[in-house]
This record gives sequence, C-alpha cells and structure tokens, in this order.
Amino acid sequence: MQIHRTVLLLLAAGVLWAQTNDGVGGDYVRPFERLLTERFEANRKLRDAALAQLNTEPALRARQKLIRDSFIAALGGLPASKSPLNARVTGALERDGYTIENVVFDSLPGFRVTANLYLPRKGPGPFPALLGTAGHSAVGKAADTYQSVWITLARRGYVVLAYDPPGQGERFEYLDPTTGKSTVGAGVPEHNMTGMQVMLTGQNIARYFVWDGIRAFDYLLTRKEVDPRRIAVAGNSGGGTQSAYQGIADPRLAAVISSCYPTDWRHLWSPTGPQDAEQVLAGWLRDGFDFSDFMLAVAPRPFLISSAEKDYFPIGGARQTFQESRAFYRVFGREDRLRHATAPEQHGWTKPLREAAYQWLSNWLDVPGAGGPEDPLQLEDPAILRVTTTGQLQSSLGSRTIREMNRERAAALRKQRGPATPAKVRAALQMAALSAIPKAENKGSFAAGPIRGEKLELEVEPGLRIPALLYLPPGAALKPGILFASSAGKASSELGESALSLARKGHVVLAVDPRAMGEAAPPPRTGGYSALYQLSARGWLMGESLAGMQVNDLLAAARYLRSRPEVAPAGLVLRGQGAAGPLALFAAALDPGIAGVVTERSIASFEALVNAEIYRDMENLIVPGLLEHIDLPEVVQLIGKQKVTALNPATF
Repeated sequence: MQIHRTVLLLLAAGVLWAQTNDGVGGDYVRPFERLLTERFEANRKLRDAALAQLNTEPALRARQKLIRDSFIAALGGLPASKSPLNARVTGALERDGYTIENVVFDSLPGFRVTANLYLPRKGPGPFPALLGTAGHSAVGKAADTYQSVWITLARRGYVVLAYDPPGQGERFEYLDPTTGKSTVGAGVPEHNMTGMQVMLTGQNIARYFVWDGIRAFDYLLTRKEVDPRRIAVAGNSGGGTQSAYQGIADPRLAAVISSCYPTDWRHLWSPTGPQDAEQVLAGWLRDGFDFSDFMLAVAPRPFLISSAEKDYFPIGGARQTFQESRAFYRVFGREDRLRHATAPEQHGWTKPLREAAYQWLSNWLDVPGAGGPEDPLQLEDPAILRVTTTGQLQSSLGSRTIREMNRERAAALRKQRGPATPAKVRAALQMAALSAIPKAENKGSFAAGPIRGEKLELEVEPGLRIPALLYLPPGAALKPGILFASSAGKASSELGESALSLARKGHVVLAVDPRAMGEAAPPPRTGGYSALYQLSARGWLMGESLAGMQVNDLLAAARYLRSRPEVAPAGLVLRGQGAAGPLALFAAALDPGIAGVVTERSIASFEALVNAEIYRDMENLIVPGLLEHIDLPEVVQLIGKQKVTALNPATF
C-alpha cells in the first residue's frame, strides 16, 4: 500500500492531484463531512423537539423504557439466561485495614473474568459495595489511578469488586505468549479489532462488557459481606462508558458515577469524533439519543457526572448534558440526586474527581464520614494483583474469547439466511434509493499515447461530487465499457491491472473514486483513530453505512458511463480491486444492466473477515448487522456465478 499512502501524504501536504493525470484536483473530503454533519444536525433538531415534551413523570418513564429497549437492541440483545458463575478465589493479600482477594468467575460459559475483591477488615457488615470498571489501561483493574479509588473505599468501609474488561489486564484476546503482550495493542486496538467484526454479526462488543458487569453484580450478591441494596458502579474514561452503560442495563444499581466520558454529541461529533467500537452504538443518533439519555435512564437514582475541563471529551458537552439531565431530575423532584463535578485537569480520574466520588458515595450509599480528602496510599505492583499465575487467562486458566463466540454466531447466521435479493442487499447496506444519472463537469483533459482522457466530477448527491477519470481509446466504433474502482485509487496499478491498461485493450474505462476512497479519501492522521474509521463510525451512529454510500456512488457512475455516446449500450463490466471489490459485487446485484464483475485482491466473504485473526484498512466495509441478511457468496449467486470472476482473492 506504499504508493497509495505516499499519494495521500502529498495531498495532505498540499500537492494537488490536478498536477498529474492521476487526479482531478477538487476537495472531496470536506463536502462529504458536511453532508454527514447536516444529516446529524437535522436529526438533533428532532431530538430537541422531543426533549421539550418531556415535562411529566409519565413521559419520562415512557422514554426510560424506550432508552433501555433501544440500548439493549443496539447491543444485539443480552443473553436470555445466566449460566453458573463458577467463581473461585485464587489468592489473598492482607493489608492494613482491608483484604484483597483475587477472584475469577464465568460471565458466559467458559468466558472468564479476572477481578480483585477489596474487603474492609474493620466495622460490622454487611457493607456497601462498588463495581469498579477500568478505563483503557493495559493493566486494567490494577492501574495506579484505579487502585487509589479501590483502596481508599475499602479503607472507608466499602467492598469493591474491580474487574478487567476484555482486551485489558489479564484478559488479552490477542496474546503473544512469548512476551505476554497483546499482538495488536491492549485496550483500544483490541476493542476495535474485535469490535468491528462483532458489528458485522449484528451485535456490539459492548454487549460483552455489559454482561460482565451484570454478572459481577451477581457475584457480589453471593458475598455475605455485601449489602445488596447498596451497590453502586463507578469508572473513568472507558470505565466511565461502562458505568454509564451499566446504569441503563442494570436497575439493581443504587448509584452511578461516570467520569471523563459524558459530553454531548454536538460537541463530540467534530473534531474529536467517535471513539472506540464499544462507544459506537449503531443507529443511536439516528434514533434520537444522546449522552443525557444515560442519566435519564438512571433517574431518579443518584448519578454523578465527573469531568476534566481539559478533556478530549469536550467539557462544553458535559455541561450541556448536565443541564438537560437536571431538567429530568427536576421533574422527578430529585435534583439533589444529580451532580456535575469538574476539575481544571486533563483527561483522567484525577484526585479532585476521585474525592468528589468519595463524597457522592458517602452521601448516597449512607456511609457517614466516608467522604473527604484522599489519604496517602501504598499501591500494589500490578503483578501482585494477578488472579492468574502467568498474568493472562489465555496462558493459564484459559478462557473463550469474544472472537470465538462471534465466529460461531457468524456460522449460525449463514445457516439461517435465505437467498439474497436486491431488496435484502439494499436493506442490509442501509442504502438510500438514488436513480438519477449524475451531472458531470469536465475539469480537464489528458493523454496517454493514443488514449484520450477526461477529468470529471460526478455529482452523486446534491452538493456531493466524486472524482473520475474517463479513458477513451481511439476509433469511432462503440466500445465496451468498464467501470473501475480500487481502494488504492482510481489510477493505481497497485492491486492489479490499471484502468489505463484496460483502456489500451479497447475498452472505454470510467475510473472513479467513491467517497472516502482514493482522491476522495481523508488525509491520514497521526495517532488515535484513523480518519476512515471515524467517517465510518459517524455513519454507523446515524444508521447508515459508508459501504452503502460507496455502492450508490458506483451505481451513479454506471448510469453515467452508459449515457456516454462512445459506450456500447450492453456489456458494461464492473471491476473492483481491494476493498472496492465487495462494493462492485453489491452494485452488480442492484443493477441488472451490469453484464459482469471482476474482483481483484478482494475478500471472498464477510464471514472470512469475521474469522480473520488480524485485518487492516477495511473500516469502510463494516456494515452493522450485514451477516444477519447477506454475505458475498449469496450476492454472487444473485448476480450469477458465470458473470463473476475473482482474481487473486485476499487472504488474512
């Protein structure tokens, strides 16, 4: 992919594509981002109108049910029954004023969770308890910041169950047994690698996080030291996400603290943009939800919003969410049960925010005198807190992985699906129905020997253009047409035969870059989430798919190519390379006038993508729930096997 990356870097540096025959030279990224933002803003106006009607307790109760039902649906549902916890203690540490037990339990059959249970050694029980959800730390529950909270609370009379999320602590799913490290990176990389595969089967990886939390609560109920009426949840960053989610999913919780996560989507949408896969709920924004719905789902139970003023989760959004949430609590007559704690800090559960949490828990779990400043602490080496002998479940006690369970789901879905139809393809891709021949503007010409070329912009939606190169071989006779797209770019030969090479064989070739591909791709970003991931995630949140939009671009380009006077009316072939290969198949399934499809270095099925250990640069192909409806082998059957040629299929 080096050629493609080099070209993008030149574009980012201001070297215009128009200086070569490879590019048309327009701005194709910002108009697409504007289009997505306009759709988002239109949806937000509908949400604002809906919130204005929430001024009675019955109206709030009805929305609470809607929030919970929609949230569970966005997760892909929760397990219908609970399996045995099979909990056991693998070790214990005696400390001044508290004991730490190392615990492992089954969230699902064979799917193990590692945890530390902090138990007060002073005072009569049963004690109030806290579920401690870890943020994105490689050592999970054992990170210094989180230990500070767990130890302080244990010393002040709370039981704390601090557990590792998937992909962190002792639960790496991409474990290198030699180094003991994750092969893709702990936390965010593991979550996103598996999370996008899980989306394809109609679930969200957060389903497993939430179920872990529900089963962690169940484990606390087995402990005689715990008062079941006084169990809260608290977490920071990714742990703040988890605690907000548990507040919706588990009505047994007495109070919720979410730190360095709550904001609102008007502030987060841009430039920060969507974050981890577990934080991207398909259709959540389309359906009119936002961060304040997390608080409403919990109301009138106590909820502490905790924010760092210099966070990348924008503080302005957190303040807006607090104001919206305060209106909900006011209707319930319990404004006192909602608070917004802030500190002039960077992202993190800093000491002022931790101390606000201690006071909040003291107030609402009825532990008088348990607030106040945090005392100096002696923290543990994370290795001391290991539940397993090796520091990882995969190399010691063993555990199923989310990937394994997701692969089984994909296989089961394959057996359940019927034949593909055009309607199923369109619905699966969440596509709008567009049928016009796009307007084309000529932006210049070029020549490559006897081949004449036109640089074009095709208006595939009002105000949205994609770049294209039209290659015209010599001669007056009508010639067969080829519509060409490559994830390496419309003029590239990196993934196979180039558009120019095809034109030299006597074809009229229209080489296009669908939105977010080639010349229309966003510039690369350094660090954090890729620009392609965030563009895709904005679509997922809005109930759309980038793949569906790109297929519409190909269909529009096919209509334009047929309208050209140089092209024979029959025999149009689509040629898709790399990540454009599946797009070409989908387009052919929806356009009966396409005579054939050639894919090159493309995946053979989305189930193969689900089964891949590691994959790269396929965010645009992730369509939530796709495998509940179709997969590429069924699409090939719909087109007709005799019309499809697969060259050098991609392997993982």
